[in-house]
Amino acid sequence: MSDSPLTPDDLEFLRRPLHGFLTVAAGPVPPQPRPVWFEAADDGTIQLFSLPDSPKMRQLRRDPRASIVVAAPVGERERWVSVAGRVTVEPDGAHELSRRLAARYWDLDDPTRAAQLAEIVAGELVRIVIHPETVGRYHY
Repeated sequence: MSDSPLTPDDLEFLRRPLHGFLTVAAGPVPPQPRPVWFEAADDGTIQLFSLPDSPKMRQLRRDPRASIVVAAPVGERERWVSVAGRVTVEPDGAHELSRRLAARYWDLDDPTRAAQLAEIVAGELVRIVIHPETVGRYHY
């Protein structure tokens, strides 16, 4: 484990199949969070995958800062973790990450979902890595 500011309790929470809301730095444009799949990696980073020409990637090339907020679902006590930091874009590992995340979020025994995953991994992907600098948390 690295010297990530994420605690073991944060990591346990972030390893649940919850959606994160990703916001990339947008300069004068108001930030527009988007729900995303993500993985809290063993090295304390938060990792996602994307198409290399997506709007979020164009923005990250201009300003490599992002944040993600993950909240407990309705019916559970209020809880959230937010992570903000610099982003690196890695050309490797995105297809493997997409497979792990699809297995986490989807029932891949469903032929429709399996076909959708096949479409995802057939394309070009990049891996987005958020290196936590600031972590906020709330647990009621």
